[in-house]
Amino acid sequence: MSSPPARDRDAAGRARNARPRDGLGRPLPRSAAGDGRPNPDDLPNPDDLRIPDDLVIAPAEAAELGARLLAEGRPFHAHEVFEAAWKSVPGPDRELWRGLAQIAVGLTHARRGNTSGAVALLRRGAGHVAQFAGSSREVDAGYAAAQATDLAVRIDRDGLAGVPEADLLVRLRRG
Repeated sequence: MSSPPARDRDAAGRARNARPRDGLGRPLPRSAAGDGRPNPDDLPNPDDLRIPDDLVIAPAEAAELGARLLAEGRPFHAHEVFEAAWKSVPGPDRELWRGLAQIAVGLTHARRGNTSGAVALLRRGAGHVAQFAGSSREVDAGYAAAQATDLAVRIDRDGLAGVPEADLLVRLRRG
């Protein structure tokens, strides 16, 4: 019986996951190159989008990149950007980025077909983000939270089949 492959580790010994993933963060075989974008056939794509595990990002940059990734239907990658901001930002503002990361995970669950995970994470994230309504310069927190809450209600009421894929988007600003 062969042992599982050793877990990837950085120079400090912290676990890293260099395993390729599809556009929704699902692991691909270790032999695949990983595409970083939704790929219905889960085939590797040479223009790999990977968010570094040790990304340090300013709030304004996180909001801009995360919003773009959400608009492109890449919530898994947006989650990684928001998580990096959450880890980089000091003080109480961390909860805003934590909530945005949770909303992005909720959208990822929705795209993966996980109704209960989508509803739970969209609601949880919206609760964190709503606390910053009117106080964040980087995002319109009240608007983002309202969208996530509305989407959670629709998914809970109608199921994922009742929500068009084009509606599985949350914007960080009006406009």
